[in-house]
Amino acid sequence: MKNQMVFQRYEFKYLISTRQLHTLLTAMAPHMVPDEYSHSSIRNLYLDTPDFRLIRRSLEKPVYKEKIRVRSYGRASADAPVFVELKKKYRSVVYKRRISMPQNRALGCVSGTQPWPDSQIGAELAYAADFYKALHPAVFLSYERDCFRGVKGEDFRVTFDSEIRYRQENLTLDSDTRGIPILAPGQVLMEVKAAGGIPLWMTHVLSEQGIFKTSFSKYGTVYQDIILTGQRGEQKYA
Repeated sequence: MKNQMVFQRYEFKYLISTRQLHTLLTAMAPHMVPDEYSHSSIRNLYLDTPDFRLIRRSLEKPVYKEKIRVRSYGRASADAPVFVELKKKYRSVVYKRRISMPQNRALGCVSGTQPWPDSQIGAELAYAADFYKALHPAVFLSYERDCFRGVKGEDFRVTFDSEIRYRQENLTLDSDTRGIPILAPGQVLMEVKAAGGIPLWMTHVLSEQGIFKTSFSKYGTVYQDIILTGQRGEQKYA
């Protein structure tokens, strides 16, 4: 799944407790297995304009929105391969396009000092960078992810994200994950990803546990926290 470059699917998010997590894992056992990359330490550099145009637009909940980020699975040195991703959402369907290249070249493409790769996805990223102007790494955001797929295939996937943290300095993927937590203690973000509908057994478990969909956005929550932190003049790194 890490090597897949094009995605089209529905994504549903749920904020759950660690107690609910254990119940879900038990219910999932007959139907799902850890995927090939069952655990990942994911690091992201979210790209935005100086006035945070992309995330402000996203928080307005338009019919169409997009995010651009540079992602690695674990610590990535300057010349290590990373993914540059263009994530679009239109009428609840998520479309993700991404391309792999060394981190130093990826950041060079973003800053305009190096050309984007000569490919369809490279052209889409080049267009987005030109359209938004002055794109730059705005936030480092990391989390620990456990990932599961359906026994009969990968069309149905469930991920659990914990230890979600962010910072606005030392914006490189070759660094530790020190930062500001955005979830309450004991909280986990579950994402259900499906090409079609959610299996009936999962809808039953969600209903029994009183787990409901949320519009939670990691980067959106970070942006709102940045505004509040700026108003308070506080730092709460952990």
